[in-house]
Amino acid sequence: MVRPEAGHAAIEHEILAERASSLTAAERRVVKALAELTAGADRPTWLSEAQQAVWAYFVQRELIGFRRHDDVIRDLGIPQEVLNGLGASPARSR
Repeated sequence: MVRPEAGHAAIEHEILAERASSLTAAERRVVKALAELTAGADRPTWLSEAQQAVWAYFVQRELIGFRRHDDVIRDLGIPQEVLNGLGASPARSR
């Protein structure tokens, strides 16, 4: 006998795994861009890349229900100059 709940649970599990994988990939992009920005080579390019990566990461977090970014701003060491390009600051972030 096939139970519909089992199929639904399997799909939910896959969705959660995909969300986690996507969020991890977005965080890795932020970490890479911040490292390159800190290294100082081609600073304008990496500042733009960091701003785009952080914006995408914040959107990804919000899509899965994480509305507050203060902890990741602190934990990842996202500089104010990157946040300024997003129109956000640690005090104003959700």
